[in-house]
Amino acid sequence: MEMEKTHKIYVIGHKNPDTDSICSAIAYADIKKRLTGKEYVAKRAGQINEETRYVLNRFKMEEPGYLSDVGTQVKDIEIRETQGVKSGISLKKAWNLMKTNNVTTLPITQGNKLEGLITIGDIANSYMDVYDSTILSAARTQYMNILETLEGTMVVGNEHSYFVKGKVLIAAANPDLMESYIEEDDLVILGNRYESQLCAIEMKAGCIIVCEGAPVSMTIKKLAEEKSCAIISTPYDTYTAARLINQSMPIKHFMRKDELTTFKTDDFTEAIKDVMAKKRYRDFPIIDKHGIYIGMISRRNLLNMQRKQLVLVDHNEKSQAVDGIDEAEILEIIDHHRLGSLETFAPVFFRNQPLGCTATIMYQIYNENNLEISKQVAGLLCSAIISDTLMFRSPTCTSIDRNAAESLAEIAGIKIEEFAKEMFNAGSNLKSKSAEEVFYQDFKKFSASEITFGVGQINSMNASELEEIKDKLVPYLKKAYGEQKINMLFFMLTDIINETTELLCYGDNARELVENSFNVTSDNNSFILKNVVSRKKQLIPEFMVTLQQ
Repeated sequence: MEMEKTHKIYVIGHKNPDTDSICSAIAYADIKKRLTGKEYVAKRAGQINEETRYVLNRFKMEEPGYLSDVGTQVKDIEIRETQGVKSGISLKKAWNLMKTNNVTTLPITQGNKLEGLITIGDIANSYMDVYDSTILSAARTQYMNILETLEGTMVVGNEHSYFVKGKVLIAAANPDLMESYIEEDDLVILGNRYESQLCAIEMKAGCIIVCEGAPVSMTIKKLAEEKSCAIISTPYDTYTAARLINQSMPIKHFMRKDELTTFKTDDFTEAIKDVMAKKRYRDFPIIDKHGIYIGMISRRNLLNMQRKQLVLVDHNEKSQAVDGIDEAEILEIIDHHRLGSLETFAPVFFRNQPLGCTATIMYQIYNENNLEISKQVAGLLCSAIISDTLMFRSPTCTSIDRNAAESLAEIAGIKIEEFAKEMFNAGSNLKSKSAEEVFYQDFKKFSASEITFGVGQINSMNASELEEIKDKLVPYLKKAYGEQKINMLFFMLTDIINETTELLCYGDNARELVENSFNVTSDNNSFILKNVVSRKKQLIPEFMVTLQQ
């Protein structure tokens, strides 16, 4: 039996998400859910910034859940729900269960926790190994197991008791000879001879097994009760009973319980493949994060694993995508940036428009499908357009963006000028933040001509605040450069009101790239770029052209 899974499709933006990335993911999940009835879920690939948090709180929307990696996990595989068994069941019962369920490994559980494993090979070995005659008592075999294995009935004694002392022997000799080898607590297999039964009981045997369903006289029963000797009757002959009796031993005597190789539902398949390859086992138990046993998987299950399905919004660059993107199945991309480096397994629906914001495209999709936009979603989309276009000041902004924002503001019941001021102030309230938090608030990586560079950006309506942020950031750039393993690093301190950016740079040839791209000079690693406010439309294209030359 396979585990039932509800299939989710994740809608996700880029790492270090901005307001557009988060709000567009929420909106598109809403659109797709309403159009298809499928379970589309908005996610985020990084921590949200203060501006976005303000927007979500303002419109009473929940923050999307964090998805750090979209690689295939154990929970994406078909997990066989092989039922756990108790450690006290007999080898014979375990063998029959394996044959019935067509499995080679049985998990042994106590409550919901995994106690050990037994394989078909372990059982075969238990039959082939030559044991001495005390193995049945050494394994602490319950009489109930012996009854089940020999299809017997308990004539005298308690089936819940255990055979814990003595050896197993067959009474084939005459009573005189029996006396010399039967010892106290032994289990004696014998036939219907009254003298042999009497002798075994007199010698203080722990249990006698009477074969071929032979009747047991009242005298023998009475004597057995007095001497605390159990009597089991079996329809099998002496040879068969002797051959089968070891199969009544409990599996806990043979199970493997130390250094078990288990996997958790959240483990990534890339990691477990290597472990599986090094082990000789065919099946591996799966437990959840609370240590509860879930089921079993084999190497074969890895062939049928289901990749996570994604819709990407507001990016199409591999360097900006969530970790594990190569293992996921991308279904759609909705974006407004240049074409990046992502490759897909199959053709995808790709909508890319030269607009100031992905949220504008979301507004269009709502209208194209005659879907009503809720007040909350309208507020989110309007916020995203204001943020991405720097309140229509960015050169990326089109009349389409502006018209969309105005219509959305009306639905959301907000005044754009007032709201923008509140939102940007919330977003640029960075005095309490560390240099690292400020740096990674909106940071993206790009590559061209085998050179990789990163660009971070902070927008503010307050020039003095930008100066404070600069003092905090400059010493941090060296550390960030080392962490990112890139050729060059840039940071845009953008003054929204004055439509100016101070660009900080670090790394080999970073200054030369700025000088050649913008025809500016500086005595240090800081440049003033007038009328430059957009990373996407003004900074990156100039860098790309220079690098390709």
